[in-house]
Amino acid sequence: MSNRIKPERRGAEKPNGRELTGPVDHARIAAAVREILAAVGEDPDREGLRETPARVARMYEEMFAGMRQDPAGVLEKSFTEKYDEMVLVKDIRFESLCEHHLLPFFGKAHIAYLPNGKIVGLSKLARVVEILSRRPQVQERMTEDIADLLMIELDARGVGVVLEATHTCMAIRGVRKANSICTTSAMRGGFKDHPETRSEFMALIHGGRR
Repeated sequence: MSNRIKPERRGAEKPNGRELTGPVDHARIAAAVREILAAVGEDPDREGLRETPARVARMYEEMFAGMRQDPAGVLEKSFTEKYDEMVLVKDIRFESLCEHHLLPFFGKAHIAYLPNGKIVGLSKLARVVEILSRRPQVQERMTEDIADLLMIELDARGVGVVLEATHTCMAIRGVRKANSICTTSAMRGGFKDHPETRSEFMALIHGGRR
């Protein structure tokens, strides 16, 4: 099953193509971490590592908290408003774990939408980013999921999403290019159909940067 949000099946499955999961099994994670430590030649019972499996279990519960939250629920409360120009929230900080290596990637999200008779609290946009980032992720899917979710739940005339992130799976292993930045974008509705709207969005994001 794809992990993408499927607008045509919005009522049939949870966002990101997954059912919401149950509680985290701390004991199972801790046992697995002990096995990993032993497998790389460490002694999981030595003083410095004795509590590591439990710490990792608690960390995974925090980092994957978004698996037990529905981001659509965050957008349920909206306000009737005739404002029809672009609404932009930029530089939304996020941290996630790449599902390929379970190593962190982190950066900023920039989100804009064109209202269609209703608006949503600005903090809700940041909350959507928080929930979708707290899952095993790839940046490309996360970018499109944010855009699709806002189009569906806000009935927006258009949505633009840009994510800029540093991936530690590139920075500390493999090619080891620590200064590289990955940028992904997803344009929907007016942002995709009208180049001038997309250009305004990009100019507002990058305006004033050196």
